[in-house]
Amino acid sequence: MEKIPMTASGFTALEAEIKHLKQVERPAVIKAISEARAHGDLSENAEYHSAKERQSFIEGRVLELEDKLSRAQVIDVSKLSGKVVKFGATVTLVDEDTDQKSKYQIVGDLEADFAKGRISISSPLARALIGKTSGDTVEVNTPSGGRSYEVLKVEFK
Repeated sequence: MEKIPMTASGFTALEAEIKHLKQVERPAVIKAISEARAHGDLSENAEYHSAKERQSFIEGRVLELEDKLSRAQVIDVSKLSGKVVKFGATVTLVDEDTDQKSKYQIVGDLEADFAKGRISISSPLARALIGKTSGDTVEVNTPSGGRSYEVLKVEFK
């Protein structure tokens, strides 16, 4: 089985999602199914079919998340250090064309959120950054064309 790298906060977030699905969503959908059954004919009961579909989604998501957690390789970023970009690093970059600065933390696939500055270890930008140090330049192919970035700072927090 392939291990899935993730930060401690990503692991905690997945645990919280499973807990919510099991303790809130699952009982709510069971109640919705029983209420829909009370309406009679199930073959033409849209509420019943919708609730069953939601139940199927919830159970599938719980199984998926439990599998991911069982294969998780939790990496404590607070114990990492160094000047080289690796998993967990927070990297400050400057776009060499626009001089726009940006800051990203390299995290696992399941916890990536570009809007929050968390990019997946398997993203083109993160793959280009791995192994680089402050002052290095990286070239990244993006959907809008090639981009060139300079690594300003590498930190672990």
